Amino acid sequence: MTRFSLLAAVWLTACAQVASAASDPAAGRQKVEGFLNGLQSLQAQFKQTLTDRNGLAVEEAKGTLAIRRPDRFRWDYREPNEQVIVADGARIWLYDADLEQVTVRKLDQTLSATPAMLLSGQGNLQDNFNVTQTSQEGGVYWVRMQPKRDDTDFKWVRLGFDGATLKFMELADKLGQTTHLEFAQLERNPALDPSRFSFTVPPGADVIGDASGK
Repeated sequence: MTRFSLLAAVWLTACAQVASAASDPAAGRQKVEGFLNGLQSLQAQFKQTLTDRNGLAVEEAKGTLAIRRPDRFRWDYREPNEQVIVADGARIWLYDADLEQVTVRKLDQTLSATPAMLLSGQGNLQDNFNVTQTSQEGGVYWVRMQPKRDDTDFKWVRLGFDGATLKFMELADKLGQTTHLEFAQLERNPALDPSRFSFTVPPGADVIGDASGK
């Protein structure tokens, strides 16, 4: 469930340049909160790369992302395989077209204190994350955070900003893998059709989990 790790969880082309700015957690927290304040919706194209503990790329994917706060998002993976992840405000759905399989979970169980909740939820940054480091690398301002809870699937997350625009995200999981995401054509607060955040199980697909919502 690499992509569930991402959203439970959401990157980058790693920059090999040495950090040029001193770490300032307070400024980092202000940067992230400034991006989140007033954020109602978001859409972008993304490129995702998964690297192993040795830094070698083991998986690449491309697609589109849409978020409508609170608690609604949609990830459409187009390449190399078709997968869809939808959060409808109550549940999160993962559909794998090749496997003809749908996995469904309650939203609160999946997203509590995760980077996905940070972007799409109403959770307070300071309640859920410690900002541990900031750096300036190749013109990108990086903010590194660690979850305050120890029952999450990831160890840390880094957000990379180009000015006020979120350009990158990196997530390191507890297996030593890192997910790198790079955004393109990011739009802040676009009008999004609510139907994008609903999901209907395709005919013939196997369902794992409770799709009734009861």
